[in-house]
Amino acid sequence: MVRAVLMLALLAVAVLLLAGPSVRLGLWPFPVGFQLMKYAAYAGAIAAIMAIVLLLVPRTRRAGAGRLAIAAALGSLVFGLPWWQLQQARRVPEIHDISTDLSDPPAFVAVLPLRAGAPNPAKYGGEAVAEQQRRAYPDVQPLMLKLPPAKAFAAALSSARGMGWKIVAADPAQGRIEATATTLWFGFKDDVVIRVRAEGAGARIDVRSLSRVGRSDVGANASRIRDYLARLRSRSNA
Repeated sequence: MVRAVLMLALLAVAVLLLAGPSVRLGLWPFPVGFQLMKYAAYAGAIAAIMAIVLLLVPRTRRAGAGRLAIAAALGSLVFGLPWWQLQQARRVPEIHDISTDLSDPPAFVAVLPLRAGAPNPAKYGGEAVAEQQRRAYPDVQPLMLKLPPAKAFAAALSSARGMGWKIVAADPAQGRIEATATTLWFGFKDDVVIRVRAEGAGARIDVRSLSRVGRSDVGANASRIRDYLARLRSRSNA
């Protein structure tokens, strides 16, 4: 029994580790990866509960306390990671398009062919999406730089490259940069457009980040914009 519980915990770990990379490698669509995560979480929970119960039994505790402790720890971890992600998803609205300019979001141009067939359209969802963003991410705002637009554009492009994004287009005349970010675990493609405009004696930077798939981005697009603007702010003040 001790060995079986440990094997179940190890199987749960293996399934969880397979869930993301298998989607990234194109073995099957992302809903299958999500199902694998769910099955792994169930198996992990069962393994952890069984291990804890067996640890309370003197005979099985003497026979394999160490293996049962490992099974309990692994099972709890495999259950805990998807559970934590689910809690994160419940704390944010079910939107996947975030912009620093809600009245005039930067438009995608060069990445449109790359989004062909994507479930999520590139057209902005309007006030319904904007209102949800205002409530959930009030800190996502434009960045004002005390730089002329040309220098601000160069800094914005350098910062985008520093994020590890694939640059799709960089048009200084239009003040527009388009890029694609790939998430680490599932390999989801999210597209980013950066707009640089003159604002007084300086420049205004607006950023929009849009997922190709998924009803909710679990806060990923807002986090990406925050990280990018922090990098750009730091570079511009250096």
